[in-house]
Amino acid sequence: MSHRHPRALLTPAMHGVLERMARAGQVPLHALTPQQARAAYETNAGVLDLAPVKLHRVENFTLPVRDGFDLPVRLVAPSDEPLPVLVYFHGGGFTVGSIATHDVLCRHLSHLAHCAVLSVAYRLAPEHRFPVAFEDAWGAVTWVAQHGAEKGLDATRIAVGGDSAGGTLAAACALQARDVGLDLKLQLLIYPGCCAHQDTPSHKAFGRGFVLEAAHIDYFFDLYMPNKKDREDWRFAPLMADDVDGVAPAWMGLAECDPLVDEGLQYADKLRTAEVVVDLDIYRGVTHEFIKMGRAIPEARQAHMDAARALKHAFS
Repeated sequence: MSHRHPRALLTPAMHGVLERMARAGQVPLHALTPQQARAAYETNAGVLDLAPVKLHRVENFTLPVRDGFDLPVRLVAPSDEPLPVLVYFHGGGFTVGSIATHDVLCRHLSHLAHCAVLSVAYRLAPEHRFPVAFEDAWGAVTWVAQHGAEKGLDATRIAVGGDSAGGTLAAACALQARDVGLDLKLQLLIYPGCCAHQDTPSHKAFGRGFVLEAAHIDYFFDLYMPNKKDREDWRFAPLMADDVDGVAPAWMGLAECDPLVDEGLQYADKLRTAEVVVDLDIYRGVTHEFIKMGRAIPEARQAHMDAARALKHAFS
């Protein structure tokens, strides 16, 4: 790929979205306090998203995690039958994002894959630093395995998934599940963060002007994990795991024009080298966050269908 003119890789529609974002001239998230950044992200998250799908079952409740916190979750499902379940972790650099910002995505995956989706409001930085997000994510997975049947779910068929930081959490939960002998059917990783230090060529090529900027990444990660030495931990950087033998099969959806694309490819290679089945889709000419831009970016709708196909296959 030409690193001299990375903007030339963009699709016309993606280029148009970036132009509109630039014209809107909003204060970048990294120039705001975490609370302001969350509010701004909530406001903008749905601007280009598809309309939500109406589903038969939508339930908000909390589940207890290890330190006694009541973790908010939302369960969506197309029917009351005992369906397999995707435990989903939203993106947002461990700092922003919520059940609400990723509700449309979770509903579309539930509808298209005919499965239940449990969206998890893990605690955010800087109020809650590493490893709280991971502990909350893992708490949700173990809760589904132990108590999912009480909610009418098929707790023998569980997948984990997420986008960006949520993809990191899903990959880490897949490693933890392997370590404790919990059988997961799939890890659904949408442009996940995988490496300890943001030093791949794609971080340089796409670090400015492609939605997720180097300054955002530094801002989020400094809030989540101020001690850079801690970043070698596999719960933050799955590429640092000693081995990935025996983890759940993976579907990975990567954006070509994304600072995180190289580490996603590296993680796919690491999994394949360990003989883990990896289904990899790279969406050309689009940026980080494209999965939530379905009204403007046709690749988002394609990725929803590809992810749903992978879920159906894994659950069948």
